[in-house]
Amino acid sequence: MTPSQTRSSRGLPSRRAALAAAGALAGATLLAACGSSDVSGRYQGGDEDAGYVSGNGTTAEIPAADRGEPLDFSGTTYDGEAFASADARGNVLVLNIWYASCPPCRAEAPDLRAIAEEYAEKGVRFLGINVRDEAGPARAFEDTYQIPYPSIPDLSAEIMYALRGQVAPNAVPSTLVVDPEGRVAARISGAADPSVLRAMIDTVLAG
Repeated sequence: MTPSQTRSSRGLPSRRAALAAAGALAGATLLAACGSSDVSGRYQGGDEDAGYVSGNGTTAEIPAADRGEPLDFSGTTYDGEAFASADARGNVLVLNIWYASCPPCRAEAPDLRAIAEEYAEKGVRFLGINVRDEAGPARAFEDTYQIPYPSIPDLSAEIMYALRGQVAPNAVPSTLVVDPEGRVAARISGAADPSVLRAMIDTVLAG
């Protein structure tokens, strides 16, 4: 047995094994893209608690009698304005969870802009919750898609923790429709279908 054969037989990986391992790692990275966030480790649960599979386009509307407690969270927008969920009481509030490099977030952005502008005169407020971006990428996204409503950065997952049971940690984008009492009335896991979101908002507006 040659010295090189001896080294190989003692556990050093072969070239074929190394390539296979690299391929497996790349595949895992692709599967994780856009569906997860590196800050979501603070938020455990969600999928099983909420009863749906993250990010697959599943929607749910919750009858008024079955809605939970009012949401309770606060933060500071990228423009430096303070926001607390209690500030929106009395209005329908639409929350969109997003980050700039997420392809479905970009795909739904024009529809969200149009719906936000359309429903503003009816008192419906929109707020973005950005789970990944610093101000630069977030503002570039907002400028590119002309987003008319503010967003709060949530890099430490404080707000996502407050939304546990309503939004799965890897369901980005997700959208929640919150009733005037501050309770989640409807949710979309994955990119929002504009006709579905409009119907959800109309239902909550109608009481």
